[in-house]
Amino acid sequence: MLRVRCMRGGSRGAEAAHLIGAMVARAATGWVQKAFQGTSAAVAEEDNMSKSVDPVPDECPVNSFNEWDTLEEVIVGRAENACVPPFTVEVKANTYEKHWPFYQKYGGQLFPEEHLKKAVREIEEMCNILRLEGVKVRRPEPIDWLTHYKTPDFDSTGLYSAMPRDILLVVGNEIIEAPMAWRSRFFEYRAYRALIKEYFNQGAKWTTAPKPTMADDLYDQEYPMRTVEDRHQLAAQGKFVTTEFEPCFDAADFMRAGRDIFAQRSQVTNYMGIEWMRRHLGPEYRIHLLSFKDPNPMHIDATFNIIGPGLVLSNPDRPCHQIEMFKKAGWTIVQPPTPLIPDDHPLWMSSKWLSMNVLMLDEKRVLVESSEISTQKMFERLGIKTIKANIRHANSLGGGFHCWTCDIRRRGTLESYFN
Repeated sequence: MLRVRCMRGGSRGAEAAHLIGAMVARAATGWVQKAFQGTSAAVAEEDNMSKSVDPVPDECPVNSFNEWDTLEEVIVGRAENACVPPFTVEVKANTYEKHWPFYQKYGGQLFPEEHLKKAVREIEEMCNILRLEGVKVRRPEPIDWLTHYKTPDFDSTGLYSAMPRDILLVVGNEIIEAPMAWRSRFFEYRAYRALIKEYFNQGAKWTTAPKPTMADDLYDQEYPMRTVEDRHQLAAQGKFVTTEFEPCFDAADFMRAGRDIFAQRSQVTNYMGIEWMRRHLGPEYRIHLLSFKDPNPMHIDATFNIIGPGLVLSNPDRPCHQIEMFKKAGWTIVQPPTPLIPDDHPLWMSSKWLSMNVLMLDEKRVLVESSEISTQKMFERLGIKTIKANIRHANSLGGGFHCWTCDIRRRGTLESYFN
């Protein structure tokens, strides 16, 4: 409070008091005007912000807690412009020796043109089949993966946007972008950003895991992998091409079953990445670490594929070391039959066990390869209807139906299926 003392001295004292009073009044008026203008500007800015962001709808379009609830919306990848990755140490560790000359010769170039054309046609037909089954299909944007890029730590060309399962993990109404380990996949998120922004504006949560620098320290530059026997021994010793320098993971190394999510340490997913996921999701979810007798672990879904509540496909060539925990919980363990894919069919980035890399449309419908007759019969014995599609040339790029898709919305709620 400002106190004004009236001065003695007749008219001079009165004039002085009048002058001081006028100064105080002008100052107070200016302060009020500025405060009002500031408040008005803040309100206007808030109004503009609310206009620039779409209001969150009552029902979020993103909702998926497991691998088998009724599928309503899915992202399907693209084979267009798929590029052979440069033959770096992490690519070498994830591929088979018989294909190394292919990478050395064609790294940084497009995959064979005629093969890509066939893959594109197969995936278009797969999308049509999904639509006929009542599923809304979304696609990533086409990208020129031949573009050469450089960061302070490395330089590379791209790979593709064929496998959304590798980069995106949906948990409830949240989309998590994975910090993948291959340098050729550093900018893969760009193909999906328009879709993810759309989902975000419609109410979905959107999280990008810490982007790895992919500096040399993330990789064991001397990783010895000359033979399959070497790979078996290294895997048994818990040695992988990726180090614990920084978190990295591919989303396809996580398998969802409600409150329980199963993960593996692999060539592309390290313990820091799994721990990041555990802390990020919090106590509402339980992250279980699984391991397998696998000489080349990369992605869990062609080794251990959960296809229903208490029902899992377990690769007989890669037995799960923790299988007893599933048996004690009353789960049914099904070993899929030997794949029928011919030996001469090129599989540059995967094994024949893509036959079990299926996509569940619901508990009683499954999308399966049309030429895998024995796998179809297995599902029929389980009481599951097979929806057949042919993606043999698309398989060559490293994925089956599960890999080529990311389920955005399934009709279901969060439940616990594992005790």
